[in-house]
Amino acid sequence: MILGFKTELKLNHQQRTQLVKHCGVARHAWNWGLALTQNILKHNQAHPHDKIKFPTAVDLHKWLVVMVKPECPWYYEVSKCAPQYALRQLSEAWKQAFKKLKKPPKFKKKGTADSFTVDGSLAVEQDRVKVPVIGWLKTYERLPVEQKPKSFTISRTADRWFVSWKIEIEPTHEPKPVSVVGVDLGVKALATLSTGEVFEGAKSYRKYEKKLARLQWLNRHKVKGSNNWKKAQIQIARLHRQIANIRKDTLHKLTSYLAKNHSKIGIEDLNVRGMLANHKLAKAIADMGFYEFRRQLEYKCELYGSQLVVVDRWFASSKTCSNCGTKKETLSLAQRVFHCQCCGLEIDRDLNASINLEKAVS
Repeated sequence: MILGFKTELKLNHQQRTQLVKHCGVARHAWNWGLALTQNILKHNQAHPHDKIKFPTAVDLHKWLVVMVKPECPWYYEVSKCAPQYALRQLSEAWKQAFKKLKKPPKFKKKGTADSFTVDGSLAVEQDRVKVPVIGWLKTYERLPVEQKPKSFTISRTADRWFVSWKIEIEPTHEPKPVSVVGVDLGVKALATLSTGEVFEGAKSYRKYEKKLARLQWLNRHKVKGSNNWKKAQIQIARLHRQIANIRKDTLHKLTSYLAKNHSKIGIEDLNVRGMLANHKLAKAIADMGFYEFRRQLEYKCELYGSQLVVVDRWFASSKTCSNCGTKKETLSLAQRVFHCQCCGLEIDRDLNASINLEKAVS
């Protein structure tokens, strides 16, 4: 099984400058390729009888060498892999857009999701990695050195730099203490299990919302591009990173607990995009991270030998009585206790839903 490994880099000023240059070249190559491909698509729409073949990543790189590199000598200060991988990623983004899997690619901004990918003469030792052109970069933790990586992806979040690559891990198939469990996700509590356990969400955005708004309010009149503006941008980015890290930590602990201790896990196929359209609940739903929860649970179940069963989104888990199976016509979100008119069962709404999910996958 292939998993991604990511760790923070311990850099000096010179190394940071080199990483910024690599990100700049990768971003420039992406934006150049995107502008070119957009012009080709516009030409093909305007002249259907005189179409130009849509370029592949190889075509784009050949044109880049001929058209861009002679005019931009700073391309030669970084690894040739940075623009190559940027154009490969652009080509893949267009393929997914043509298949209607994702939206068309957009132009990249400086300082927003800066990253680049390199391959070639890579090496990993206990506490450092070797990158072409840049050399050895130290890390804060010990690294897996059993396998030589095929490529490194280096990215920046706020003022911290990270390196990531793929490693191969053997899945485990140890016996689990609980055979089947149903998991109901909610806004009040992140997850309610059919065993009666309740896991509260981090709600990190709600916790730091006022502080974030304050930082953004103080930054409103600063001159864009000035030193004070740059300092404020780093402060805001740090707070966003802290909010995201708290949310990810909560989700990782929950998904690891579920995958390690339960043989079969039943969850509902939530329409997260549709739920976010509800403006009254969108902020709370986004703060919980339902999509990230399912993404983590999918690969961790494969890693720890558990089975994940996704129940159809139209299954009325909340409206159905877990005792007698009677289904209610309506059940408002304000009703937190489920009361069955047939058998007289009174139970927490989320617990009732999780028990129904457990029965559906048993």
